[in-house]
Amino acid sequence: MTTILPAAADEARFWGLVESAWAALGDEPNRLRQELLAPPPGADRYAIDAWLDRFLEQLALVSADLSAQELTDLDRVLERKLYDIDREDIHEVTDGSDDGFLYARGQIVALGRAYYEAVSGDPGIAVTDADCEAMCYFFANLHEKRFGTWPETSSGISRESSSNPAGWSR
Repeated sequence: MTTILPAAADEARFWGLVESAWAALGDEPNRLRQELLAPPPGADRYAIDAWLDRFLEQLALVSADLSAQELTDLDRVLERKLYDIDREDIHEVTDGSDDGFLYARGQIVALGRAYYEAVSGDPGIAVTDADCEAMCYFFANLHEKRFGTWPETSSGISRESSSNPAGWSR
């Protein structure tokens, strides 16, 4: 089986869709996302949680007309993003069981590229016990709902916790 990596254009489209979904929600959730990068004293680092369901609804809307191939390509990007932050140093901050850590990584991705890259570079800014389970298989679930099948990404990786051997010392 040939391993397929996400294309740069698919990654750009992925992050563009995420930002479009957040932009549709207005200024407040975007301010909260920015605060997660450098929280002011006394900031509620969990305030963004109240916006996640609405974000996912918007993401579904901006993805509504995508083809089966486009959804597969986006799922491949999502899978890779989750895999790349499947690391022990990030888990030490976010905590959680195997599933809990997957859901925490889902939230890191859902909050957008700036937050994702910031956490990847400095896990200390991640939020403990974060959770966005629905993001973890978002595009795969859309694919299944629209086309009746689970997409085959052919990536050769798993998004499940502790599956990235480069991220774990054990």
